Amino acid sequence: MVGGSRFSGFRCSAFRSAARILGQMRAHTNLWYLVLSSYWFASSFKWFLILLVLLPARVAELVPEPERATRLGLLFALGALMAFIGPPIWGYISDRVGRRMPFLAMGTIITAGALVWMAYAGSYWQLVVAYLLLQLADDMATGPYSALIPDLTARRERGVASGWLGTLQVSGQVVAGATGFLLANLQWQFLLIALLNLIAAGMVLRLIREVPGLRPQRRGLWESLVAPWRSADFRWVWFTRFLVMLAQYVVQTYLQYYLADVVQVFQAFGQTLATEAFQAVALLGLLISIGAAVAAVPAGRLSDRYGRKPIIYVAGVGLALLMLPILLLPRYDVLVVLALVFGVLYGAYLAVDWALVSDVLPNPQAHATDMGIWQTSIVLPQVLAGGFGAMLDAFNRQSPGLGYTVLFLVAAVCFVLGTLLVRQIRSVR
Repeated sequence: MVGGSRFSGFRCSAFRSAARILGQMRAHTNLWYLVLSSYWFASSFKWFLILLVLLPARVAELVPEPERATRLGLLFALGALMAFIGPPIWGYISDRVGRRMPFLAMGTIITAGALVWMAYAGSYWQLVVAYLLLQLADDMATGPYSALIPDLTARRERGVASGWLGTLQVSGQVVAGATGFLLANLQWQFLLIALLNLIAAGMVLRLIREVPGLRPQRRGLWESLVAPWRSADFRWVWFTRFLVMLAQYVVQTYLQYYLADVVQVFQAFGQTLATEAFQAVALLGLLISIGAAVAAVPAGRLSDRYGRKPIIYVAGVGLALLMLPILLLPRYDVLVVLALVFGVLYGAYLAVDWALVSDVLPNPQAHATDMGIWQTSIVLPQVLAGGFGAMLDAFNRQSPGLGYTVLFLVAAVCFVLGTLLVRQIRSVR
């Protein structure tokens, strides 16, 4: 009992010390940036597990085997549609009200409730409603939340802020992958996600607080949704991000099939690292995430010092060039090394690109609407990447492996165009 009391006292003391440190936190320090982006960690953790592990598993539990793929596809399609229209709408409502934090608070509470419902849904249609409620709540929270970096950071600091955002997003995926591997109970995973989202939102609400000086917007919905497109710089930022994300999702979506059909043997450094293609692609994904997490903050700092465009040029052209050794050297040991390099370049691009769009937003009082619209440049490529499957199969029928050559060359072209067209953005160096 004495030992238990001593441990409890130590734990309480540790919590009090952490609370005291956070309570004394100064704005625009590394700790402040960490707290500012903490909800992105929770959101990334949530969607990694939901989309890759939990939603397919729950559908498999509730639906007869011949219908599983169809029912899961319906959920993904509905979710993609909501993710496309939700952030701009909730961003507009946030701008109209002139507040950010109430939407983060309410969205997080509903998110937690939807996750619990998904965990214990007794039928497929209950799961559908709970999943749509989760998507609605996530858009309610993240639409306004995405405006906080342009709202609260000066242009000279946005690279650092975006770097921390990128690091926490990717770290959330790494931790989620480990959680999915180590925690076998699906219901506990749902509950852990809910708890993590509540904790992260609580930190932001308590320590970042409301954006000062934000005035309610009086423009109508349609006018607000059209307004950012009148800026040529915003259009170029959206389009270049769309091209790079399309290239990334084209590679990501079909990489497992490439490993199974072309690479086949998953050995590196004298060791067999995986026996199945899904294990091999999971390891590559982990290495990409680690590389991205390491690179994001330094890349953001460099962009604050030397400009956004040079970092994007190096990262984007580097990503394009990596497509060649992937095609020419289809060996798993080569891919292991390339995965780390890809992660470093991709992490640098993610960090700097978020700072880039923050720099070109046309209306300081409408950041949430504009950032919500910009996020569609990420959602749309996810949907379109699925359409490349037919092309892949058609070319592979003509000649084994030809489809992958065409696919990776398309990705390389998109990487190059998405990088070089950044030069059209005039207001950012």
